[in-house]
Amino acid sequence: MRVIGLLLGITRVLIATPEQGTPAQMAHQHAAAPGAHLMQDGVVYGLFNSQGGPRGGDEFVVPNWWMGMLMRDRGRHSFSANVMLSLDPATVGEEGYREIFQVGEALDGRPLVDRQHPHDLFMQLAASWRLNMSDTTSLTIAGGPVGEPTLGPVAYIHRPSAAGLVLAPLGHHTFDSTHISFGVVSGSLELGRWVLEGSVFNGREPDAHRWDFDFGPLDSVAGRVWFRPAGEWEVQFSSGRLREPEELVEGDATRTTTSVGWFRQRPDRFKAVTIGYGVNSAHGERQHGLFGELTFEQPALSFSSRVDVQQVETDVLVSGEIPHDASGPPRLDWVTAITAGGARRLLVWRGFEGSAGALVTFYRVPEPLQSTHGTHPVSFQVFFRVRLPVGQMGRMWNMRMSQGHKMEMRH
Repeated sequence: MRVIGLLLGITRVLIATPEQGTPAQMAHQHAAAPGAHLMQDGVVYGLFNSQGGPRGGDEFVVPNWWMGMLMRDRGRHSFSANVMLSLDPATVGEEGYREIFQVGEALDGRPLVDRQHPHDLFMQLAASWRLNMSDTTSLTIAGGPVGEPTLGPVAYIHRPSAAGLVLAPLGHHTFDSTHISFGVVSGSLELGRWVLEGSVFNGREPDAHRWDFDFGPLDSVAGRVWFRPAGEWEVQFSSGRLREPEELVEGDATRTTTSVGWFRQRPDRFKAVTIGYGVNSAHGERQHGLFGELTFEQPALSFSSRVDVQQVETDVLVSGEIPHDASGPPRLDWVTAITAGGARRLLVWRGFEGSAGALVTFYRVPEPLQSTHGTHPVSFQVFFRVRLPVGQMGRMWNMRMSQGHKMEMRH
């Protein structure tokens, strides 16, 4: 908990730092001119990943994603179509990349352990219609064959606070694993500083075949409330009931999360912080997790850090199997991971940005996992990152499907 206190202290220092000429975040939203607009964002990493301890190892992988959005405004009506793709199935592989203490999804009938699964080729295929009833009130209907329900904080790949952090959080399956769901319909009502959202969706996690669609019934539900106390702040609370989400374990799950995000930006730099808490209730257990992360990016240099404090499935991590003969709920133990690092921009060419960077992670390991994962494992990554060119409306920081395109159009 001392680490969380330290991160909060750093957050207060960053927030207190003045930036002359920087308006509130809401002032960065553009009123789009009539007609059609095309927006894109994307990133490719050349990543050397070294995971420490007996379960670790070294590898070179190329995580990546691309997203395009076609927008059109007609009076009070706004329409958008979103496509998000990833070649992770080819460039990362069906086992995903190494990440010790990570558990989630399955491969060849067994749980995927100490690895983070790759993204699917189709990460989003969705459309939205937004009716702007006044300057502060709007209604949005969104959905598609692949999208994200109204559950959890903004997905980590779109959080500016995670912009310099390559690997998924250890709490990915506690907070935002549903950001790729094969079948979603959502509705959103914005009332000034409040946004009320709800969705029905297919809560089943994608299978190990990452090149196809994994459609299923829209039998899961979620609701989320956003509150903006000020232009640079957003607070969310969400809860959802996921119908049979896991391939290897029968039963439903309830996920509840809350988070606070702060984002201040100028055209050539930004600061962002997110803190979140979540709990999954399933199979007679309650699995808790919390995280705090920040990124401070300037034109040449950037610094990023994350603290994960996550309850992990000890028996699954030790054996690599689902314990079906246990007499009680599965054992859960707390793992703490502290990551920090930075990057330096080396080139800018026709909108492409190339940066080189490194990250290092230290762990606090519970006693039951020390024999399998080590007492003090250390992991690190060295990477070269290429960001794709974007237009005047900027990168898709804090993008979420349920809000149409008003929230995405920022410098």
